[in-house]
Amino acid sequence: MNRYILPLSVLGTAVGGAVLLKDFVAGGACPSKTTIPGKTVIVTGANTGIGKQTALELARRGGAIILACRDLEKCEAAAREIRGETLNHHVNARHLDLASLKSIREFAAKIIEEEERVHILINNAAVMRCPHWTTEDGFEMQLGVNYLGHFLLTNLLLDKLKASAPSRIINLSSLAHVAGHIDFEDLNWEKRKYDTKAAYCQSKLAVVLFTKELSRQLQGTGVTVNALHPGVARTELGRHTGMHSSTFSSFTLGPIFWLLVKSPQLAAQPSTYLAVAEELEGVSGKYFEGLKEKAPAPEAEDEEVAQRLWAESARLVGLEMSYGSSERGQCLPK
Repeated sequence: MNRYILPLSVLGTAVGGAVLLKDFVAGGACPSKTTIPGKTVIVTGANTGIGKQTALELARRGGAIILACRDLEKCEAAAREIRGETLNHHVNARHLDLASLKSIREFAAKIIEEEERVHILINNAAVMRCPHWTTEDGFEMQLGVNYLGHFLLTNLLLDKLKASAPSRIINLSSLAHVAGHIDFEDLNWEKRKYDTKAAYCQSKLAVVLFTKELSRQLQGTGVTVNALHPGVARTELGRHTGMHSSTFSSFTLGPIFWLLVKSPQLAAQPSTYLAVAEELEGVSGKYFEGLKEKAPAPEAEDEEVAQRLWAESARLVGLEMSYGSSERGQCLPK
């Protein structure tokens, strides 16, 4: 019997060490215990994955949560589940299709009309490495949903966010932004051979540039905006990558994936942290990887690129630029 004790002890130590290492790599839980009763939160893409878990975490903290999703049936099911689990009855589903400028405008108009305040906007929804699809308005799908849709939504809700200050905007980007480049000559991949990976990286770089420029424009308003990389998570986002269906990926790279890939619950911790942490009050224009602030890619820090992208985005989604002495770059809806 004694001959089994040492191997079992070694095995137990190895397993325990692996679990601790995974927790370290994944970044851990939100350290803030702050509750948010009376605060209204919008989370896009909240019917599944990181968005759903973020909505759940913030509902537990007492917020009034609006799940904004393309599939209203799934969104309502997620809202019911969150209400049941948290006993917070202020969790509601709203239809929002980020691939449709019309849907975005309708959603924003309803929020402006019906909600007295919006304290936290979490731009979470995304598509990743999909085929060469286009949105209802003809934008390349990843740029349209991941960036342009949220650009329009945020601008339409800015007055409400300012009236609710102190308020926060959280934009989900990705570490993939470091491989991105903004091609102003062909933002929507109409001239080049389509590269789904490059398109995804461009969309996530655009999110960081948007965050930087918006932060500059919001100085002194009481509204902050930050971008984050939540980590690689086991969600539906990667359904077009082929990783989950590949035998090689599943068996050969399985242990690596286990170590590096987060559960949706753990991947929701950075969004939760940026939404509620008291120590981040007033912090704006930053990029976070997990729970830690990091420097983004050099192109993401380029103010000239950020301003040019803002102007082009405003043109594409139908916002007019208004340059006043105190409102440089503010967009006005047509």
